[in-house]
Amino acid sequence: MCLAIPLRVMEINANKAKLEAAGVVAEADISLVEGVEIGDYLLVHAGFALTKVAPDEAEETLALYREILVAGEGA
Repeated sequence: MCLAIPLRVMEINANKAKLEAAGVVAEADISLVEGVEIGDYLLVHAGFALTKVAPDEAEETLALYREILVAGEGA
């Protein structure tokens, strides 16, 4: 199973971007997505941005991931 995570763009340097979610910082290749700007949310998998995600959808997805993590800690 694969899992793509929405991450917020913090910096752009050519075709690479520094991204962040929940305090975790990552780098991804953004060459597959047009018009990436700082502040955008991107769906990232295996080091590649696949598409832009609406901010409300990204926040909802991240909230669900947090719920899953909290539930897993109680197991």
